[in-house]
Formats: sequence, structure tokens, C-alpha cells
Amino acid sequence: MPATGNGRGRGPGDPGEDDSQYSWLYGGQDRRPGADDPEPTRMLPRLDRRTGRPVGEQPTQDGLGRPRQEPPPPATSRQQQPPPPVVPRPAPAARRPRRRRPVGRILALVVLAWLVFLVAVPIWAVGRIDKVDITPAGERPAEQPGTTYLLVGSDSRKGLSPAENKRLGTGGVGEDIGQRTDTIMLLHTGSGPSMLLSIPRDSLVEVPGRGRTKINSAFAAGGPKLLVQTIEQNTGVRVDDYVEIGFGGFVNAVDAVGGITVCPRERMVDPKANLRISKGCQEVDGVKALGYSRSRYVSALGDLDRARRQREVVSAIGAEVKSPWTFINPWRYFRVNQAATSSLRISEGTGPVALAKFGLAMTRVNGTTGLTCGMPIADQEVNWDSERALALLAYVKQDRTGDIPKRLCTPTGLPGTN
Repeated sequence: MPATGNGRGRGPGDPGEDDSQYSWLYGGQDRRPGADDPEPTRMLPRLDRRTGRPVGEQPTQDGLGRPRQEPPPPATSRQQQPPPPVVPRPAPAARRPRRRRPVGRILALVVLAWLVFLVAVPIWAVGRIDKVDITPAGERPAEQPGTTYLLVGSDSRKGLSPAENKRLGTGGVGEDIGQRTDTIMLLHTGSGPSMLLSIPRDSLVEVPGRGRTKINSAFAAGGPKLLVQTIEQNTGVRVDDYVEIGFGGFVNAVDAVGGITVCPRERMVDPKANLRISKGCQEVDGVKALGYSRSRYVSALGDLDRARRQREVVSAIGAEVKSPWTFINPWRYFRVNQAATSSLRISEGTGPVALAKFGLAMTRVNGTTGLTCGMPIADQEVNWDSERALALLAYVKQDRTGDIPKRLCTPTGLPGTN
């Protein structure tokens, strides 16, 4: 570069110097001050070392990446600006509770219905029973503690068809052949054990108006009234209620509980009772149970053994009736009540409560919870043993069955028998 007179080199843009030769350096255009610059030089912003943003620039997002909200303008002194509304966050939707079935209510209704059924069926059954007046003539024993029932098994064939008579082995042609009884029992219940006392039908006693004769003749001649009068005058025990059951009701009662278990002490074949049964414990139906309780010609003690077997059958029926299955199974419960009231007669004034007490006592006469006795007799001619009989009956009149000694309560009524 040539030197100037003042010793300094001349650069581009100096006056007096042609700048065209340097136009290539500036894009071929004039860069002198005042010239039009199509692309002016821009100043780069200074960055903040901490945030990495230009100095003085306000951030557009907060630290969580959400858009930054501009603060509201400050309130003036003349007018106080209300605070921004607080928008509550929506609460989580509550879970709808599961609708539970009213199990407790359903169970309560079922139990209530069952209780109504248990009460209604016996009331319905009792309403179907025939009633009979048993009030005897003459003086009666005074009221006594406890309750004494007179249970009679009637020989009446009334209401039985020829086919039923043939099946039961009772003879006849379905007609009533008169009032007769093979079964006479006193059932006493009170403060002590329930006691079932058999009175042999051939017992020789004083029958009012007929002299000394067999006790069952009182029933044949004067029905329940004369039989009650005969028993009360000969025993001194007051009869409170009367229950009579016929052949059909007896068989139906056994079948209603699904049969009973009997334990013959010997093989028994008795065509008159329609009975053929082997020795030992076995289950029998109503027909065979009837024959077993009626037979009197195949055992050495005759009517005395028959009375023992009758108590055995009655106790077996009672044991089956009190089974929980009777009250759980509605069909069985209905059949038991229906059978118990078929071919049945009871005394006037014997209501559902008294009849229920009778049924409950019948379930307790067997085993350790009750007593089954034969009327004390002196011989097989069925003459009562006055001393032993009066002693036994005194315990009954005083409601002290728990104090009866074994010598007074034997299966046949004979002393020392079992």
C-alpha cells in the first residue's frame, strides 16, 4: 500500500480514494455511512448463565412446565379488586356401595313362617278330632296334682273298608261291631317322671251297675263314661283327660314316622293277629306293629305280655315322634299330626295344650326319663294285688312318680318279673 504524505496508510473510505476496488469485500455495494444496508448487523443478546435465557426476558413457563400465569394488576386505592375465584378441584367420584340382599330379613321371615306352620298344623288337626263327654255319674275323686290321661285302644272297625280290614287282619266287613277295647292305660305326668300304667283288659273289678266283672266290659256297656267311673272308683285316681284311638289311627301313626323298632323275645306266629315275626330287634310298619301289640295267644303270659308289648309300641312311636327330623321335615310333621288325629276321640275340654302335653309325655315314658308299669296283680287270673296296687296308686295320686320303688313297677304286674 503506498504511503501518504502524513505517513499513514489510506484505507477504504478515506476521502480522495476510490472505494470501488474494495466493493467485493462488502458484497459489491457501497458501505459508506448513510448508504442503504439491506442486511444490517444485528446485536446478539446477552445470555443469563444461570437460566440460559436472554437477560431481561421473562419465562413463559413455571418450573413444572405449565404456562406461567400473569399476575393480576395491582389493586388501586380507590377500588379494591376481588381475589381471583378459587376453583375447587373435583372430588373423586364416590364408589357406589354394593347393594346387599336383605339376608337377615329373609331368614327372619322364613323362621316366622316355619313357627306359624308348627303351630297352625296341630291346631288344624285338633279341630278335626271327635269330642266325647266322659263326665261320670256319682261322686268323683278330688282334684289331684299333675295330670292323668286315660288312653284307650278301641277295637272299633268303623270307617275301615273290607280291603283295609283284610290288610290289617282285624276281621269284619268294615262295619262297627261294637265298643271293645284291648288297651287300657293311665298316663300320669307332673313333677316327676311320666308314668304309663297298663291295666289288663281282663282285670276283675267292680263295675258300677254290673258287679264284679272284667274291666273292659265297662267300656262295651257304657262307653267312656262308665269306664272312667269304674277306674276312678277302683283306683281313687281322678281322670283329667281321655284319649281314644282306633285301629286305623294306630297304623297311620306308625307309618307316619317311617316305622318303629320292636324287639320280640321269641318268634311269633299268630294268624288271629295277622302276625308273623322273628325273634330280635327289627323295624316294622304299621300293620305289623298292630299285630305285634294285639297278639295274646303265642306267649305264656297271654294278656300280660300283650300289655307289655303295647307299652313297647307306644314308647317306640313316641321316640320317633320326638326326633328332630319330625320338626325339620314339613311333610313328615304334617303326616304325624294328621295320623295322630285320625280315628281319634278325645274328651270335651281337652284342648290343643292338653293334647300337646299328652304327646310330649308319651315320648318320655320309655328309658331313664319315664316309667312303664303293669298294674300290680296277684295271679294270672288278673286279680289285682290290693296291697301293692294301692301303694303304687298312692304315689300317682300324690304326683310322686319319682319315688315309686321297682318292686311296685314291673312289666307284667307280677312281683319279681322283668
